[in-house]
Amino acid sequence: MITKEVAAALNKQINNEFWSAYLYLSMSMYFAHKSYDGIAHWFHVQYKEELDHAEILMNYLIEQDAKVELAPVGAVDTEWETLKTAFESTLAHEQRVSAQFNHLYAIASEHHDYATMTMLQWFISEQVEEEATARNYIDNLTKIGDNGYGLYMFDKELGSRSYTTPAPLATKG
Repeated sequence: MITKEVAAALNKQINNEFWSAYLYLSMSMYFAHKSYDGIAHWFHVQYKEELDHAEILMNYLIEQDAKVELAPVGAVDTEWETLKTAFESTLAHEQRVSAQFNHLYAIASEHHDYATMTMLQWFISEQVEEEATARNYIDNLTKIGDNGYGLYMFDKELGSRSYTTPAPLATKG
């Protein structure tokens, strides 16, 4: 059985995931406005991922017979100086999310909540990938600099991103 402390921490993370979704939706809309349709698409997929992460956590709480308590979502940034600063912001954000999941894991461990620790392993692995992707895009943008053709190709590449429902949701009936 999940403790009140673990359930409260997971509820807080649900809010963090909705905030992340809101941030990525803001980024998507900003870059759509700037006519970077591929980059806008990439951030829109990020938005969908964050919504799914919240849903995974909500489903988990329900399965554990714990109450889901939704909280208001705070304001997010609405513009970025450059593409590179947007991805630097993305990396910093994903590093914060990684720290949040590591903290959740520590709380679950303190409460000997092995089921929650197992569930959180998926998120922790996901965060390694998220940080690596952001670092890769920052490196690419550093190499591209102000090269218009390079930015055009970068935008096209990010526009080809597809989205797959995460494994924890794909198995739900």
